[in-house]
Amino acid sequence: MFIKRERYLAKIRPFYDADLIKVLTGVRRCGKSVLLGQIEEELRSGGYDEGHIIKVNFEDLRFEKIRNAERLNQYVIDRIKDDGKYLIFLDEIQHVRSFEKVLSSLRATVNCSIFITGSNSKLLSGEMATLLVGRCVEFRIMPFSFLESYEYCKAQGKEVSPDELFIDYINWGGLPLRFSFERESDIKKYIEQTYKGILGKDIISDRSKINRQKFENIAEYIMANAGKEFSAKNIESYFENQNGEQIDKKTVYRYLDKMEKACLIDRVKRFNIVGKQAMAYVEKQYAVDTGFRMVNTNFVNIEDTFFLENIIYNELVSRDYEVFVGKTYKGEIDFVVISGKKKCFIQVAYYLSGSQTIEREFGAFKPISDAAPKYVLSMDRLDFSRDGISHINIVDFLMGKKKVNLT
Repeated sequence: MFIKRERYLAKIRPFYDADLIKVLTGVRRCGKSVLLGQIEEELRSGGYDEGHIIKVNFEDLRFEKIRNAERLNQYVIDRIKDDGKYLIFLDEIQHVRSFEKVLSSLRATVNCSIFITGSNSKLLSGEMATLLVGRCVEFRIMPFSFLESYEYCKAQGKEVSPDELFIDYINWGGLPLRFSFERESDIKKYIEQTYKGILGKDIISDRSKINRQKFENIAEYIMANAGKEFSAKNIESYFENQNGEQIDKKTVYRYLDKMEKACLIDRVKRFNIVGKQAMAYVEKQYAVDTGFRMVNTNFVNIEDTFFLENIIYNELVSRDYEVFVGKTYKGEIDFVVISGKKKCFIQVAYYLSGSQTIEREFGAFKPISDAAPKYVLSMDRLDFSRDGISHINIVDFLMGKKKVNLT
């Protein structure tokens, strides 16, 4: 059973017939293949027949031998029978060596609209970027948002309130297939196997020359500390103090890059609020799904807000905002949210349980003279808005009932 992922379809529809390669990237098992099928279904209803649709899923054993540019190109050309327009769907294309050459050639020689997916955030880098500059458009696909998770559960016939589901979502995230399981032990097992599969297929291959145990240890630390201020030095010290293991900064950064390329984490940069500019310095890492963080910690303490921050960060990214960690001369703002020349500032809290907590969260904005909107998001149902700063309940925000405005 599927739900229509309208948030993404609405972004992609204007490009259905455009002379651009449509690139869908995202972590494994986030629903890219299903979304590709929904695109195909919409285009079929628009008049495309079976004979003008070419599909290859490179994780299907039937296509095991089509793993280089020449064979893929020949496979597609052999199925072109006339001058009509063809739809070409290539799923998990990163498995094909030099695939960018095929895409460039097909786009130049065949009347077609090309859609590809890949589980690598750097799919449009290197040689592909050179060959296809200005000839492709990328769409980042995330696991289910909270609203999509709620809609999916309702479609399954589950009677659950948004507030009840949110606790489950904090723990286990939004990987679509995990909602097929009822017991927490089964959900955990599925997420663990998915996580290990990503490490094995996308990062620690036989050719990668990566020390598996060392990588898994660092990856576990990064996931468990997602949302916390990042320091390669702290990671070095942690492993040395734990078991005397020597890990240098260069290795830490190399492994972080591997995790980012596999779409497991986002590396979030600092925004200098006073200088009004994004900095090159990476301040934090956030997990693409809190389920991955959960299986690396085995414990959720939502009072530390990092799980909540992670969920809000992913929601903002899925809404196509640029998101930074804000720095003032007195401290930190959780998020600086930017769209074009507009922006807003967001603080995330668990509950505003007392005057000290309220002062801390609302007071974080005091050093900011910028007139852009300011928000505190928390689990409270009582509205604590004050001093021109808006307070929004987190579940209402995720359900789309309350929105943040950028000016």
